[in-house]
Amino acid sequence: MRVVSVVSTKGGVGKTTVAANLGGLLADAGLHVLLLDLDSQPTLSSYYALSQKAVAGAYEFIALNLTTPAQIVSKTVITGLDLILSNDEQSRLSTLLLHAPDGRLRLLNLLDNFRPCYDLLLIDTQGARSVLLEMAILASDLALSPITPEMLAARELHRGTLKLLSELEPFRHLGIPPPPLRLLLNQVNTIRVDTRMIIRGLRETFAKATNISILDTVVPDRVAYLSAASLGLPAHRIETRQSSPSALETMQALAIELFPEWREVISTVTRCAEAQ
Repeated sequence: MRVVSVVSTKGGVGKTTVAANLGGLLADAGLHVLLLDLDSQPTLSSYYALSQKAVAGAYEFIALNLTTPAQIVSKTVITGLDLILSNDEQSRLSTLLLHAPDGRLRLLNLLDNFRPCYDLLLIDTQGARSVLLEMAILASDLALSPITPEMLAARELHRGTLKLLSELEPFRHLGIPPPPLRLLLNQVNTIRVDTRMIIRGLRETFAKATNISILDTVVPDRVAYLSAASLGLPAHRIETRQSSPSALETMQALAIELFPEWREVISTVTRCAEAQ
C-alpha cells in the first residue's frame, strides 16, 4: 500500500480538492483507495456522498487505536473509494498526541491492518503546523504539497512546510526518514506574467534539491473543480467543455507522475467511468 499525505502549512492551497480528485480518478482506474481526513475542518469528509457510513472515524482510529475496518471505514458512492471520516470537532487529537509516547509515530504503527486491503492511502491534513500533520508525514512514503503561484504561498512554503520537514530529520536515526516532497503547482492562471515569473523562480530554486522536486504536472485554475465539488463527483467525470488540458488529462498526468507503476490502468480512465 502506498501512503501519500497531502500537506501544506498554508490554508487555501487546494489540498482537499487535489486529494478528492486524485482519489476519485485512481478509484475509477480500478484501484482500491482509502481517504483519511485528518483536518478538523472536515471538507474531504463531506466531498463525496456516502453509500455506507461507519459508526466511528479518525478520532477512534487515532485516539483509541481502533483499526476494525467495519467500524471506522465509510464507503463513498465512488466504487473503490473508501473514507475514514474526520470527527474530531474539538481538536482533541492534537492534545492527546502531544502527550502520548508514540504521538508522532502512532499512525505509522496502525497502518499494517490496512495494507492488504488497499493500493493507496491518501491523507488530507490541516493547513497549519500541528502534531497531526507531523504524524501524517512520518507515516507516508511521499508528501504532496499543492502550492499556488503567488509570492505569499512561496514564502510560506519555505518558512512552513520545508522548515517542518527539516525538523523531522532526527526521526531518520530511528529508521523513519521524512518522505520525499513533491510540489504541485495548483490553481494556476498562466496568462498572468507574475504567475509565470513565480513558477520559473520556484523551478530554479528546487532544480538541484535532492529530496524535493516540483512536478511537471500543473493544475489550472478551472471552474470544473468547483463544479465537481458542488456535485460531489471527481472533476474528470463532469467537465463537458472542451478545454486543454481537461480535468481528466490533468488528473491522469498527475497520477501517472506520482505513480508510474500504475500508468497502464490510469491511462484507461475516461469520463465514461460515471456510468459505473
